[in-house]
Amino acid sequence: MDKWYQTFHKGTGLSPYIWLVFCILPFYFIFGLSSTMQVVTGTILIIAFFIFYVLAFLSKGWPVYVWTSMQIVISMVMTLVFSYVYFSIFLAFFIGNIKNKAGFYTLYIIHLATTFITVNYGLATQRQIFFTQFPFILICLVVVILLPFNTYNQKKQDQLEDELEHANKRISELVKLEERQRISRDLHDTVGQKLSLIGLKSDLAGRLLHKDLDKAERELKDIRQTARIALKEVRELVTKMRGTSLEDEVNNVRQMLSAAQIDLVLEGDPRLQSTALLAENVLCMCMKEAVTNVVKHSEATRCRIAIEVTADEVHLTVEDNGIGLGDKQDRKSGNGLRGMKERLEFVNGTLMISGDNGTSLHIAVPNAVRQPMKESIT
Repeated sequence: MDKWYQTFHKGTGLSPYIWLVFCILPFYFIFGLSSTMQVVTGTILIIAFFIFYVLAFLSKGWPVYVWTSMQIVISMVMTLVFSYVYFSIFLAFFIGNIKNKAGFYTLYIIHLATTFITVNYGLATQRQIFFTQFPFILICLVVVILLPFNTYNQKKQDQLEDELEHANKRISELVKLEERQRISRDLHDTVGQKLSLIGLKSDLAGRLLHKDLDKAERELKDIRQTARIALKEVRELVTKMRGTSLEDEVNNVRQMLSAAQIDLVLEGDPRLQSTALLAENVLCMCMKEAVTNVVKHSEATRCRIAIEVTADEVHLTVEDNGIGLGDKQDRKSGNGLRGMKERLEFVNGTLMISGDNGTSLHIAVPNAVRQPMKESIT
């Protein structure tokens, strides 16, 4: 069962509730009349309008157009009989939420035409109340013209953003699936074949133990050598799976900056020879996050990436000529910067930020020596 705050569709936010505050306004036009019958009739029409309004939001398919048509009729009656024009604003907002393009344009034209006809009729009959509220009626007509398109375009943009997010998730899933398939192929082509060979040679060595000890020893030697080769290939495969190298990540951010029409200036060699894999992976993630911030927030035209390797540390600087980070509080906030600091703390790295002219991030990680993987084959 829906909760009270879920009466309207998720995309509408709190707007309908704010608008319902103005439900008091039509009663001003109703209770000012002397006829009891008109007061009762007007009250029933107001209540019916908002009942149809809620039903239209909760419905899907053809009932939406039925309830909306009923609202248009009530709006016309309220305008002609009670000089209350402002139900047309509620209708303008709702019509903008209709996703179907044909339905949107049909209801938009009908609503626009009926609103102009009823207002012009009221002015033509020289009803005094129409002239006293003429500036507000004029604003109402402008809202009826513009609000549906504004709401419709906003809904379209939200829909496209949702579709883009879904597509990105799907791409991520496909990439993971492709990576699993690649790992499966690599394991089959390397470890699988070696294990099959070891199994065959083990059977052969077992049969030769009681017939030819020399041949059995040679087979056992081949088994040891094959096992060592398989172990080496598994380690190499695991090493490739551990993360992207800094050189590969530089190529990725180069494409990202090129797509954003930001010039890249690269200083230093991104090929790290003696840095631990974990530290290199953290460096790659921090650089990617920093460049993403440059593309999204800096409004820069130039980005400089400098890499310097010393005996103890690897220094990475990402600098742009954009608008900067603002005050010190801005530099401390943000999930991206916080995430970088947390990653760097894990490998005893440091992060320094300056943003007087553009933004400059200086990252340093320990240059721990990468353990070489050597395995004797003989």
